[in-house]
This record gives sequence, structure tokens and C-alpha cells, in this order.
Amino acid sequence: MDVLIDKEAKQLLKNAELIASAHMLTETVERMAKEITTVLAGQYPLVLCVMSSAVVFTGKLLPLLNFPLDFDYLHPTRYNHTLQGGVIEWKVSPPDNLKGRVVLVLDDILDEGFTLAAIRQRVMEGGAKAFYSAVLADKVISKTKPICADFIGMSLPDRYVFGYGMDIKGLWRNLPAIFAIKE
Repeated sequence: MDVLIDKEAKQLLKNAELIASAHMLTETVERMAKEITTVLAGQYPLVLCVMSSAVVFTGKLLPLLNFPLDFDYLHPTRYNHTLQGGVIEWKVSPPDNLKGRVVLVLDDILDEGFTLAAIRQRVMEGGAKAFYSAVLADKVISKTKPICADFIGMSLPDRYVFGYGMDIKGLWRNLPAIFAIKE
């Protein structure tokens, strides 16, 4: 079984195209950290990582934020190892300590925006004073999104992307760059 997974993973990567290099991602995260620090320094925000896809982005960004913060995570999912989003399932809901807090949610990609909009709704219903979102990538799509991120690292084409925390069929979250399935 592991041989089949390894073979499939290698084939997926072989048939993919590099669209954001590791160097480009490092520069993007550094720029975003400066922008976020300018806005949120002095507010002691609660920073929430969207699991599992934003874990790499969060791990790279947090040490660059030059202010005290509180940290936790949440885990909504719409993909569940598939290539199409479905109904949001809350594996871990937002924490209970939201009342009166400034909240910054870190996510990997703003695709159609349904997940981030649902997160915002839950956070605000929990009594947060303010909601900010930072996404590593904003996918350029033809539809209007129900939410826009406050901090955006880069724009990506409307293609299935993976790497840097984002998976393809549960694989390749560990890549240091972002790839897209060839069209």
C-alpha cells in the first residue's frame, strides 16, 4: 500500500507546475508580518491557525510578528482529501475565549471564501471585538466571494494548488513551494 501512495505522490508532483518558489514564499511571509505588525501591535490579539493547511504558513509567520499575542487553532474542513469543497465540518470549533478579543485568523488560501466567512461568523458570534484574516494566497476566481481577507500574501490562478501546507489528496503538505496541477 505505501508503495502505491509513494508512486501516486511522485506522479502528482511530476505532473505539476511550480507557481510560487520557496524564496518567493519567504519574501511574502516577511512582508505580511510587517503589515500585520503595523496594524495589530499593541492589541494583544488572539491568533487562530486554520488547521491543517495553514500550519506551515502559521509556523513561518508567528516568529516574525513583533508583538505579544495569544495563540490557538480551529479546524473546519470542506475538502476531506477530495478536490472539491463540500459542506463545512467543524473538527475543532473556535475557542470559548473570544469575548472582547481582537482575533486574527491565519489561513492558507482564500478560494471561494465559504470557510473563512463561516469562521468569521462563528468568531463574531463568540463575542469578538474585531476580526482580521490573513491568507497566504487569494485565488483569483470569476465568482464574487462572501469575504475578503485583510492581509493577502499573493494572488494565485484558479487552479488546484498544493504544497506549503496545502495538500492534494492528503499528500504534499510538506513541500517548501506551491505547485499547481497542469492544465
